[in-house]
Formats: sequence, C-alpha cells, structure tokens
Amino acid sequence: MNAEPADQIRLLDVQALDVRLSQLAHKRESLPEHAEIESLNKDLTQLRDLLVAAQTEESDCAREQTKAEQDVDQVRQRAARDQQRLDSGAITSPKDLENLQHEITSLAKRQGNLEDVVLEIMERRESAQERVSELTERVSSVQSKIDSATERRTAAYQELDGEAAAVTKEREVVAGSVPADLLKLYEKLREQQGGVGAARLYQRRCEGCQLELNITEVNEVKAAARDAVLRCENCRRILVRTSESGL
Repeated sequence: MNAEPADQIRLLDVQALDVRLSQLAHKRESLPEHAEIESLNKDLTQLRDLLVAAQTEESDCAREQTKAEQDVDQVRQRAARDQQRLDSGAITSPKDLENLQHEITSLAKRQGNLEDVVLEIMERRESAQERVSELTERVSSVQSKIDSATERRTAAYQELDGEAAAVTKEREVVAGSVPADLLKLYEKLREQQGGVGAARLYQRRCEGCQLELNITEVNEVKAAARDAVLRCENCRRILVRTSESGL
C-alpha cells in the first residue's frame, strides 16, 4: 500500500485523537466518585436496615406499653371498686371483710408490679427512640454525601463528555482527509493492537512496541519509497516516518 507522507502524518494525528478519546473514556469510568458512591450506598443500605430494626423495636415497645398501661388501669379500677365497697359499710361479715381487705392488698401489690413493668418498657422505648433518631440523622448524612458525590460525578461527566464530543468532531475532520484504504487498515490494526494502529518511527524506535529497529530493518526503511506504507516487523502496526526517525 502507498500513501503520501503527509497523509501518513495525518494518520498519526488520528491516532493521537483516538488515544485521547480512550483516555477520556477511561477517566470517565475511573472517576473517584464511582467508588465513593458505591461505598456510601453500602453504608446507606446497612444504616437503613438498622433504622428499620430500631423503628420496629420502638413500635413493639409502644404496643407493649399500651398493653401494660391498660393492665395497670384495670387493676387500679378494680382496687377502687373494692375500696368503695369496703368504705360503704355494706359488707358486715368478718370473713368477707377479711377477704376484701386481702384482695385490696393483693391488687395494690399487683399494681406496683405492673407499674414497674410499664417503667421498664418506657425505658426500652426511650432507648429505641433515641436509636431511631440517631440512625435517622446518620441516614440523612450519608444520603447528603451521596447526593454531593453524584453531583460532582455528573459535573465531571459533563466536562469529559464535552471534551470527548469536541475531540470526536476533530477526529472526523482529520480522518476525513486520510485516504480510505489507509484509514481502513489503520482501524483494523487499532482494533487488533489494543487501540494503537499507527506509530511514529522515532530515533529508529517504533513508538508502538518501543523496540528499536535492527540495522537490517533500518536499511529496509531507508530503501523504501517515500510513499510506501511501512509496518513494524515486531508489532505489525503502521510505522510512520518523520523528520525525527533518525534515518
């Protein structure tokens, strides 16, 4: 294949633009915000699970407290009725009086025990409420960090995508000035060679594989026609000669 030296030089420009596009794509995929957001989302999931557990505990305590307070109220009402019967003087039998007094005493003890239960439940509920409040604040804080990181990532996306669009447009213009057959070969090699299809020959060294040409290869390059499209013997990339090739 043959192509004017100027066309081959422009192929290096296309390659440089392709490298820049690859760099921008890699940078987009490697933004530190990606890992930051992923880590924060894991923290957020764990905190939300803990929050649900704390809210469930608080809700359970609330039901327990309501039930225990109802039990206390029932005992208190029964004790009040018994005391009213005792105070009314309607009961004259000594045995009935003794039984009633004994029941009032038992109810008072029962009420005290139930009130202790209510206090214990209230303490657990208060602790659960404090836990809910703490976790709610932590969830909010982590969510704010996620929002902030997401905004920073979006801004970075916009900047990188804007530059990529400009580079892509420039590449279209430069590539459009390269002969179709040369560009087709370049594209094929670029796909095969990890994104680099053409390399400059600089000081007798291929900048694609970074290997220096031996004396035989140098002589072959020297003897080649100025418009010949050369290939590196080692990496098979298009080898473009310039004024700095050291020939």
